Amino acid sequence: MPRPTHVKIFYGWRIVFAAGAIQFLLAALLQSAFGAYVAVLADEQGWSKTALSGAAALQSLEAALLGPLLGWIIDRSGARRMIIGGVVVFAAGFVFLSRIGTLGEFYFAVVLLAVGASFCGYFPLTVAVVQWFERMRARALSATAFGFAAGGLAVPLVAWSMQVFGWRATALGSGILVLVVGLPLALTIRSRPEDQGETVDGLPPAPPPATGMPPPVSAQREFTWREAVRTRAFWLISLGHGAALLVVTGVNVHAITHMKEGLGYTVAQASLVITLMNLAQAGGVALGYMVGDRFEKRFVAATCMVLHGAGLIMLTFASGWTMLIAFAALHGVAWGLRGPFMQAIRADYFGRSAIGMIMGLAGIITALGQIGGPMIAGAMADWTGNYRAGFTLLALLSMVGSLFFVLARRPH
Repeated sequence: MPRPTHVKIFYGWRIVFAAGAIQFLLAALLQSAFGAYVAVLADEQGWSKTALSGAAALQSLEAALLGPLLGWIIDRSGARRMIIGGVVVFAAGFVFLSRIGTLGEFYFAVVLLAVGASFCGYFPLTVAVVQWFERMRARALSATAFGFAAGGLAVPLVAWSMQVFGWRATALGSGILVLVVGLPLALTIRSRPEDQGETVDGLPPAPPPATGMPPPVSAQREFTWREAVRTRAFWLISLGHGAALLVVTGVNVHAITHMKEGLGYTVAQASLVITLMNLAQAGGVALGYMVGDRFEKRFVAATCMVLHGAGLIMLTFASGWTMLIAFAALHGVAWGLRGPFMQAIRADYFGRSAIGMIMGLAGIITALGQIGGPMIAGAMADWTGNYRAGFTLLALLSMVGSLFFVLARRPH
């Protein structure tokens, strides 16, 4: 009997698994759980919600300021070392958070966490995955994003730990968990397939050209960051991405308060709606994995923008559970499906060689959406007494933002 042939797993999929697992840690322990720390610290320390909310804005601002620098470093030395260092800094931030006693110390802990998350989070992990895939790029990025979506579902465990063991022990345990689990995952990352003797997508290497024949011309144009920022596509994709984040961050910060104060639901009931939204987000990621590389990505992103707006309208004027469930389904699926496509489109259009710097520069524009969404909704709520005007404006901006993706044709 012949021996069974050993099937070699393309190393890019190992990087996808490691990147998804690291995103799970980031989402479960910080990004989705940050609101729980804010609630506990507001009660225990007596700090104002405005002061604590400023820490959330600080994270977005820090990511925008560091983006171009991170992109420049990644394009020159790869993402691996940055991700390893980021895991260590991220863990140190949790350890310091467990020891804080003043608002200034809290802000310093948040800065450490934000820097660590920037160095080992969405940005460098996405660049690492993009370098290994082309034909299956949207599928690989969707698989990576599933870790982030699953992390949102793990937040109740963090809240339970705070109730049972206290927030200080939870923060310390989070730091230890990040080192024990995150560091081996970070060591798995490799920057480029060429450095490992592999090829993009794991495909067999192209045969050498026949004698006297010119070398084959690659179909992928590799843009420099200077060339990319001079194209319409760069600005249209960035503006569309920023318009989407207006809704995403506005919902993340204010949805529970709107359901509690404006619609009359309890915090527990509102949290259930957010859990349904996270489940729908995971479903959207799975849908992106199945269909991501089969359809024109800009049209899929444009459709998701309309779903974002329709979902937010449902939340704004909800008169019962049916509309709240519709909001959770529409917004969650749109978020999970659209998110990985943002970087897949950029890599498809501009190539791999300068994708880090291109993403970093685009992050300055998208950060305006991250910061503007909560601020617009909150300011208009203070002015009018409820979230209806603010949420309606964000929904309309999202629907208009779909036009940015429709117009974002591949640059020649």
